[in-house]
Amino acid sequence: MAQMDLKPFDELLDELYGKPGTPRRDDFERAVDADVKAWEMGEAIRKARQERHLTQEELGERIGVKKAQISRIEKGRNLTIGTLSRVFKALGIPASLDVAGVGKVALW
Repeated sequence: MAQMDLKPFDELLDELYGKPGTPRRDDFERAVDADVKAWEMGEAIRKARQERHLTQEELGERIGVKKAQISRIEKGRNLTIGTLSRVFKALGIPASLDVAGVGKVALW
């Protein structure tokens, strides 16, 4: 049986994106951080919707979009200030929402 050549994750990152502090690695880490924060925002919206016993379809009707758009929002995609504002208002969330990893997000 052949032996697998496994590398530590940090070593693999160094090979693919360069050492920490290099421009390519910094860009990669910023992009990953932004994606994680967007996902956390989507999770917070999903939890707020579920606490209000709303389906994705019902929330979509409140803000004028289809269920598929609410699904994308809850996955952290298509998050714009305008969309977040409409979602917050539809859910009756005050001007801010506590998002894990991000903190309080205020819209107005």
